[in-house]
Amino acid sequence: MTIAQGPVLVAEVQAQSFRHLDAKGAAVVSDIHVPAVVQTHVQTRYLVVSPYHEQEHLLDLESLDTENQLLALALTELKCLRQDYATAPYVESFNWEDIIENLRTLAQRCNHIWKKTSFFVVAFRSRIPPTTVYAELGALDKAAHAEATASGGFLKYWFGSPDAEGRNLATCIWRSQEDARKGGIGPAHRKAAGAARHLYSFWKIDRMKLTVGDGIEDWSITTWDE
Repeated sequence: MTIAQGPVLVAEVQAQSFRHLDAKGAAVVSDIHVPAVVQTHVQTRYLVVSPYHEQEHLLDLESLDTENQLLALALTELKCLRQDYATAPYVESFNWEDIIENLRTLAQRCNHIWKKTSFFVVAFRSRIPPTTVYAELGALDKAAHAEATASGGFLKYWFGSPDAEGRNLATCIWRSQEDARKGGIGPAHRKAAGAARHLYSFWKIDRMKLTVGDGIEDWSITTWDE
């Protein structure tokens, strides 16, 4: 069941700056502010959860239980706190305390008693050589994201821009590890994986677990060991 989202709850999900690809595929930061919730024929059903705003990239809130709906809404305020995010510790790179506080507020607004829930988190650290054509990388990424969104349970996707040495960070938050597995087996992901050898000079995948305890009284991000 979709969370009823009246004016008070909408106000908690503030407009956000977003990163997108320009016509040449280069990463740019936009000054445009857009509402996190996209209005469609079913009000508040679809949510912007990535740098891509076309319909095939939107999260369908009706496909989620309440815990996952609320976290997806809270994650619309995810912000990077450090310029060295490509190499900095993952937890210190984002405003997790703000996300959890926003999650508490959202749960209170809809009178929901939060049950302990864990989510699957992926951090993709990479380095691109000067020979990489960013437009090619962007096209592969966008196609893979649409494919992963269609598979379900993809709550948040964020990526930065390469630093002076070509290093970067991207992160995904999923409903479960199984959702992440299903989201990564389609043809667009296979094509992207096949291109990785010449697009990246280095890449590393870290798998983590975000656990939010009963009543949102505590939370942690730990190494995924299952």
